[in-house]
Amino acid sequence: MKKPNPVDPRETARSHAGDLIDEGLRQHLLRVYNCMGLGLVVTGLVAYTVGTTPALFGPIFSTPLKWAVILAPLAFGFFFSFRMQSISASGAQTMFWAFCAVMGLSLASVFLVFTGTSIARTFFIAATMFGATSLYGYGTNRDLSQFGSFLIMGLIGMVIAGVVNLFLGSTAVQFAISVIGILVSVGLTAWDTQAIKEQYAENFEQEPQQKLAVFGAFSLYLNLINIFQLLLTFTGQREEGSTRKCEESR
Repeated sequence: MKKPNPVDPRETARSHAGDLIDEGLRQHLLRVYNCMGLGLVVTGLVAYTVGTTPALFGPIFSTPLKWAVILAPLAFGFFFSFRMQSISASGAQTMFWAFCAVMGLSLASVFLVFTGTSIARTFFIAATMFGATSLYGYGTNRDLSQFGSFLIMGLIGMVIAGVVNLFLGSTAVQFAISVIGILVSVGLTAWDTQAIKEQYAENFEQEPQQKLAVFGAFSLYLNLINIFQLLLTFTGQREEGSTRKCEESR
């Protein structure tokens, strides 16, 4: 009678450790996506409330204050990125919610320009694109880090061109920014997702892991918002008489 092979306790220990890491990674990603999802809810509520209330959007978007509102998320985003490593997890979480609210204030203008149906449709398309590329970034064995610097340079170039075009108002430039921006944002979604997965470590303490989850949510949130805004250029249906709304609110 053939004797069964003895079980190597080291293999059992490695298998158990691998299961713990996999479960921890799933919980970590769940925290990231939950945080991002709640941030989108905050942004949506603020944008809808301001964009559909004349007493709120009038004093903002019919005055020079609109430039501060439009540019505030950009400044806030840079500040958040630079301070992320030096603040506590609770401070990072508070800054993230504040950033989402500021972004919602800036996005309120889309409710003055586009129909609610086209906004919802565009967000669904953007969320589908985001979900597919994020899933690819999570599951692929291909190293996406080699594209990171290229994508970051593309994002910086897109932001600079977008700010300049706020004053130029060129439709050709805006079209080019939208096309390139969507490609860059989709690539960043896959890259960021893989980076979040690889940065996770089971031996991290709770505080660093919470900060890592917030920063990951911040990165993915920005990608989805960028895809949504840029897609509106192509799929957004303009509201009839949208230019009258600000006039009536004065």
